[in-house]
Amino acid sequence: MTQSANSGNAGARTVRVPDDRDGQRLDNFLLGQLKGAPRSLIYKLVRSGQVRVNGGRAKAERKLEAGDEVRIPPVRLTEPGDKPAPPKGFLDAMERSIVFEDARLLALNKPSGVASHGGSGISFGAIETLRALRPNQTLELVHRLDRDTSGLLIVAKKRSALTEMQALMREEGGIAKRYLALLTGRMPDGTMSVDAPLHIGLRQGGERHVQVHRDGKASLSHFKVLERRGGQSYCEVRIETGRTHQIRVHSQHIGHPVAGDDKYGEPEANKRLRDQAGLRRLFLHASTLEFALDGGRERYSLNAPLAPELVEVLDRLAG
Repeated sequence: MTQSANSGNAGARTVRVPDDRDGQRLDNFLLGQLKGAPRSLIYKLVRSGQVRVNGGRAKAERKLEAGDEVRIPPVRLTEPGDKPAPPKGFLDAMERSIVFEDARLLALNKPSGVASHGGSGISFGAIETLRALRPNQTLELVHRLDRDTSGLLIVAKKRSALTEMQALMREEGGIAKRYLALLTGRMPDGTMSVDAPLHIGLRQGGERHVQVHRDGKASLSHFKVLERRGGQSYCEVRIETGRTHQIRVHSQHIGHPVAGDDKYGEPEANKRLRDQAGLRRLFLHASTLEFALDGGRERYSLNAPLAPELVEVLDRLAG
């Protein structure tokens, strides 16, 4: 991809900050204006003084106010034909995955194997594909799901909705999150609460690896057995915090890792389930999100049905 910036005035444009972008950082505002631009290019433009706010230089972290005038230099992001569009089959699959939409939010039942966003060698994630489907809409990820986890992924269609959703995510109990998971082995009856801090470390090659560690961030999960299938435990999991790989590491911590987990699971159990029930993916699904917008006045209860390939695994285990 060819990237270049022209420091002259030819082609520069001035954009007035709309009311719904009041308080947004300059770098994030520019990312929205220069679709597809990497952050490194945004920071280079700001540092070199090519971006101006109300006629003066500004830092990337500056909070903009409604009515500010931002000068955006001409930037050529791609050569024609340099960046292919997502394949039609992928576009169609994302369109079919939409399970809810209103004026503010869009919810996907994200398939397993699809990243929330592109990067690290992934050309198209869910958000890039949605933007290709809706080129005239502003779409921003509210949160992320692990690539291997299926289920509800929420996208904001308005800046105000994004801001309110992110505030709810920081608030304890602001969003009720329920997952469905198959855990290996026989979990005890009832609900087991796991209160174990999680720390993100890096392995060789930069791969993230999460572990229970006293210096980690507070993390709380509740595992409730719904039924037992083929000696395994089909559970509903409620999480009160949203740490990276939280359910996967907490289930490993209690000796019942998520079935099909190549990173934190048991290779022998995974092989047995692959042979016995055809499980070829992580059995973890974000099924329900409940929250309220407009200061609690507008309630949402969003659901994503269990992926068909996981339903088939449960059926085979019951046979």
